[in-house]
Amino acid sequence: MVDRDSAKKVAAALAGNLQGVSRDDRNFEGLPDSFWGYYARGHDSSGVFGVVVMYSESDGDVDAVIRMYEEWLAKRRSSSAPPSSPSPGVHE
Repeated sequence: MVDRDSAKKVAAALAGNLQGVSRDDRNFEGLPDSFWGYYARGHDSSGVFGVVVMYSESDGDVDAVIRMYEEWLAKRRSSSAPPSSPSPGVHE
């Protein structure tokens, strides 16, 4: 079970790493374009985390990725115990 302290550590690690992403011009070599994306995978002694960041001129691009995530989440949750309702935009 993921606890609050573990989730907070992941959020802190992501925040620090994304600052590094913003400082490295190599992460933006493909621009200008109509979209930009970045993904990363990390771990600590308790588990594994991943993050996807995207920026697009088209709402549909972002909506499609969010929809894919929500479909994965629904399948994942349907195979485990009944979930509590998540806050909008926040999924555990």
